[in-house]
Amino acid sequence: MLEYRIDRHSGVATYMQIVQQTRQALRLGALRPGDRLPTAREVVEATAINPNTVLKAYRELEREGLVEARRGLGTFVRRSLGTAPADDSPLRAELDGWAARARAAGLDRDDVAALFTAVLDRHFAPREEHLQGDPS
Repeated sequence: MLEYRIDRHSGVATYMQIVQQTRQALRLGALRPGDRLPTAREVVEATAINPNTVLKAYRELEREGLVEARRGLGTFVRRSLGTAPADDSPLRAELDGWAARARAAGLDRDDVAALFTAVLDRHFAPREEHLQGDPS
């Protein structure tokens, strides 16, 4: 079952951390359609956050069509996101090696995230932006 990790110093609202972590689990295949999310009580016990915060996050996920609440049963995944490579894929192994080299080079998590985001932005920029900089 999914375990949420709340970073109280991240500057990201707690409910959004839950939404983002759920989306990531859906994208990576850790959650699949039909899986039940932890109950609000389970999340509160594990993270010491307000139950209304959990419910707000779950409502946001429901609004996005990712989960559905079933009265008396819990909140269940409706659909998956993306098709990220499995744990044993060559792409994941390459990325794992790259992250290990970045850490060995002295980069911290924020440095790695900034570098990775810059590279992602260059390769996955919206088509209009990509075309504006490319005269061909």
